[in-house]
Amino acid sequence: MRLSPDELVFWQYGFIKLNATIVYTWGLMLVMVIGSKIVTSKLSTDLKRSRWQNILEIIVLGILNQIEDVGLNRPQKYLGFLGTLFLFIAISNLSIIFPGYEPPTGSLSTTAALALCVFVAVPIFGIEEQGLVSYLKSYTEPTVIMLPFNIISEISRTMALAIRLFGNIMSGSMIVGILLTITPFIFPIIMTALGLLIGMVQAYIFSILATVYITAATRTGKSKSETG
Repeated sequence: MRLSPDELVFWQYGFIKLNATIVYTWGLMLVMVIGSKIVTSKLSTDLKRSRWQNILEIIVLGILNQIEDVGLNRPQKYLGFLGTLFLFIAISNLSIIFPGYEPPTGSLSTTAALALCVFVAVPIFGIEEQGLVSYLKSYTEPTVIMLPFNIISEISRTMALAIRLFGNIMSGSMIVGILLTITPFIFPIIMTALGLLIGMVQAYIFSILATVYITAATRTGKSKSETG
């Protein structure tokens, strides 16, 4: 039983390795790109729409509503980033129904990369919304003494994002693997269904936390001006 898809190596030359995490991640991104091209190639504004367009609109509207409920005023601006995060994690975990597939989110390298995306996106959106000086000032509030603590907070929450997603996905895969060796018929089916639910929940939690961090970074300046 493998603890991580990193352990499954398809090709290696010296220290260069092509493992399952890389293959499945790029394969998943390719499927998402091709799928989005196919679904959006024949969009219609008429009452008669395709089944795929209806599903797409439900997903997009659902993500927009969640972003707006968290507190971001212009959800369309953040839809590309947050929606992609959610869909990648969700599809990655939903694909466990295919034999031989291992979700790349079961690798700490993948979850760390996703967390780093959030780590970079938060100051970018914050600076774009508030300006560089105003955003940097937020690290020294309410006093300059808080500067190192705010920096540590940024780093620690990024690590927490990566480890939380990795731990939950890996633990689910381990439980299914153990049950496969003990009871190879009924329980793995139940645990696979539970794994699908856990995967969706983790995708939701990760994207919501990313939304909360972006909201905090973009609303600091506004809250001050409103108070004044």
